[in-house]
Order: sequence, then structure tokens, then C-alpha cells
Amino acid sequence: MATIAVDAMGGDKAPVPEVEGALKAAREFGHSVVLVGDSESVRRELEKQGYARDLPIEVVHASERITMDDHAAKAARGKKGSSMHLCARLVADGKADGFISAGNTGACMAIAKMILGKVPGVDRPALSGVFPTMKGTPVVVLDVGANVDCEPQMIAQFALMGEIYSRCVLKVTRPRVGLLSIGEEEHKGNALTRDSTPLLKDLGVEFIGNVEGRDLFSGLADVIVCDGFVGNVALKLSEGLVEMIRSMLRESLESSLAGKIGYALSRSAYADFKKRLDYSEIGGAPLLGVKGVCIICHGRSDGHAIKNAIRSAAEYASSNMNQRIEEELREFAQAG
Repeated sequence: MATIAVDAMGGDKAPVPEVEGALKAAREFGHSVVLVGDSESVRRELEKQGYARDLPIEVVHASERITMDDHAAKAARGKKGSSMHLCARLVADGKADGFISAGNTGACMAIAKMILGKVPGVDRPALSGVFPTMKGTPVVVLDVGANVDCEPQMIAQFALMGEIYSRCVLKVTRPRVGLLSIGEEEHKGNALTRDSTPLLKDLGVEFIGNVEGRDLFSGLADVIVCDGFVGNVALKLSEGLVEMIRSMLRESLESSLAGKIGYALSRSAYADFKKRLDYSEIGGAPLLGVKGVCIICHGRSDGHAIKNAIRSAAEYASSNMNQRIEEELREFAQAG
């Protein structure tokens, strides 16, 4: 079983969801969890939520907290006693197999890169999102916000890291990799997409060429790569669209007597629909390319999302991902 450090002070409602998720993960998966934060607040919440002494949960005190309002770089350099810093340090020191945080995304990425370091051969770590598709299979999209400005070499590295993640963690046998652009034709797009295409063709992965925005959910590709600006827009647009569809569907079903009857009869189908589109089922976004395991969660994450982020971190830790990334990037560099 893995040991996962949890930034207990990161989320919007911390430490309530973090404690709830830790308890669920310990009970359901048997993983050891280290809750890092204000020890008094964390222990109080553990008692409130029915903590049993036989559960593998430890509390580590942190004297500082990084908030959503903190400047990412300044907080990464200045708040050395923060719960985020201590989580990353536990991983770096080999006392935890990975860490998760629902706190300030920029600060979390900066701290992970600063304390854990980069996998050899990686220019910039990438934040990867996992999206549902109409075929029922997940698609890995990266970068979704870590690197706003990218070079073609970085896009090629993202593709390789995403392909390895899809293969090793999501268990896709031969992941299909697409390049997000404004048209399927190779000549369409901007300078970045056009210059990235030759590198992707020589990468040794199942590169299927350009894909469009609608293909994020079609299941055409298992991995889709883009720069962090485009990827973050796609991520936030998708989140907003899911919330709108879910709200409109519920309103339509409840707007009439027939709809209410239909809603009652189709409650299980609605629950399945909601589950397939719910980010909390994934838990969080892995930061690929750092030495160690870092899962970044949504600030609004509830206990269910935190539990699944702990599960995802444990799965990542057991996949030997970072060694594979290093080896395959080395092979790509030698071939080039």
C-alpha cells in the first residue's frame, strides 16, 4: 500500500474535505495518509468525522498556509513552512510516495518543480487533465495550464509523457496521440502546431495528426497535446459546459409532471450521467515530468474527489512512470 501526503490546508473548505477524503481512502483502499496542516484544526476535524485509531493516518504540523490569493512564485520561495512545502518534502525525502493538493495551482507546480526537480530530459513539466469521451474511454489532455508559451520540442515531450501515462496508468494498450488544432489538415493551425508535427511523427507513438476541439470528447484520440494556454481554456470551457448541461437537464426533467415522473424513473441513468462527467471521479490532474508524484486537485474538491486523488496518486506511484519517461525521452533524443 502507498503512503500519500495530503495538503490539508489547500482547498476552499479545508480541512474538511481533505480529512473526509483521507478517511475514505484509508478505509476503502488501505493506503496510508499523512495529513499536513495546522495540527489542531486537522485533529479536531478527524475526531468530528469519526476517526478510528486503527486507520493508517498521520498528522504533520505545518506552521504556514498558502492561500489562493498568494502570488505563486513568492509563496513558493517564501512560505517554506507551508503545508504544500512539507508535502513535497515528504516525497523528496522518501517518506511519502506522492502528494496531492487542492490549493493554489501555480504555487503547487512551482514547489513541486523546486523541491522534487524535473525528470531528466524534461524541459517543462506539464499538467494533464483526464476528460471523459462518448466512447466511454478517457482522453489525456496536456498541457492544461502549466506552460502558457511552448516550443515544438515541449509539445513532443508532452505527447510522450501523455502517451506513457495513458498506457501505464489508464491501461490503454496503444494510445492514439492527436495534436489540438483548428483543422484536421496538416497545414492548418499556427506556427507551433505546424512545427510540432514533424517531431510528433518521429516520436514513435501512434500519432494520428491534427484533431479539433470537438474531438476532446469524441474518443478519436487517447492523448491530445497543446500548449497550456489553449489547454486551460479547453479545460475551463469543459467544466462550464458540464455544469450547464447538468443544470439544464435537471430543470427539464423537473419542469413538468411527466418530467418529474421521468426523472424519478431515470434517476439511476441521471446519476450515471452525472458520474461520467464529474471531475471528482478522477480526483485531480497529475503534474507529469517531475521526480515524484504530484496530483493537483480542484479548489472546490469534496471528500469524494480527495479520496480519488489519493487513489490516483497511489496508482501513479506504482506505475514506474517517471523512469519510463526518462528512458523514452533519452531514446527520442538519441534518435534525433
